[in-house]
Amino acid sequence: MSPNLSVLCEGKKYMWDGSHYASREEVAPVEEAYRKSNFEVCVMEEEGKFLVYTRKVIKEVVLPVH
Repeated sequence: MSPNLSVLCEGKKYMWDGSHYASREEVAPVEEAYRKSNFEVCVMEEEGKFLVYTRKVIKEVVLPVH
């Protein structure tokens, strides 16, 4: 199994977190942790394994003052 590094989910680009999960129950705490860190999460099933894809929208950019 060679998952895509990125996918489109609801028209938005998500990046794979690099792990395979055996069940939806195993994904749940990982998904919750990402959401608490302000990530958007898309979970997909592929060949009986679950994959977590995430994205984070940058809301503020802080530039150093020179």
